[in-house]
Amino acid sequence: MNGPFNNAGLFLVQTLFGLYILAIMLRFLLQWVRADFYNPLVQALVKITSPPLVPLRKVIPGLYGMDLAAVVLMLALQGLELYVVAHLLGGSLPAGTLVLGSIAKILDLLVNVFIWAIIIQAILSWVSPSQHNPAVSILRSLTAPALSPIRRYLPATGGLDLSPLVAIVVFYLLRILLVAPLLQLSGLTRGF
Repeated sequence: MNGPFNNAGLFLVQTLFGLYILAIMLRFLLQWVRADFYNPLVQALVKITSPPLVPLRKVIPGLYGMDLAAVVLMLALQGLELYVVAHLLGGSLPAGTLVLGSIAKILDLLVNVFIWAIIIQAILSWVSPSQHNPAVSILRSLTAPALSPIRRYLPATGGLDLSPLVAIVVFYLLRILLVAPLLQLSGLTRGF
């Protein structure tokens, strides 16, 4: 049954789950890169994501500075989203598909976050916004682990920084070589 109400329901489920999973991923990544947690945008992410993460951290400890509770929560929410979407479409998914599909979708989101952060930072570098802008600070913190190693090995090109281009190519290769096979193995399509 693919009526307008069903399509609206699918849209709402995918949007709400997607935005919350994105918020958790951004919090996880910003903790990982040790971003400034006094930044107002980071504080907003902490407030939004703390209700489920704080109790979950009591059960799932961190490992080597990684917030495993956030990873588990992202995977659980992604699995729940896939389950709800499958039921709204009138079907069901086997457990293996839910697990592999959740891992693939989270990895795809991770790649997308880095690609878009690099693109936005590159565009912002052309207009040179204030260095004290909270969004610019977050973008620099987030993209530094991806761009710094490339900048060390890439020769200087007369003031033109090609590291964002190289990083985006690498992330697209990761999507082709890692995410696409996982999605295919799970039986899901990219738009599911």
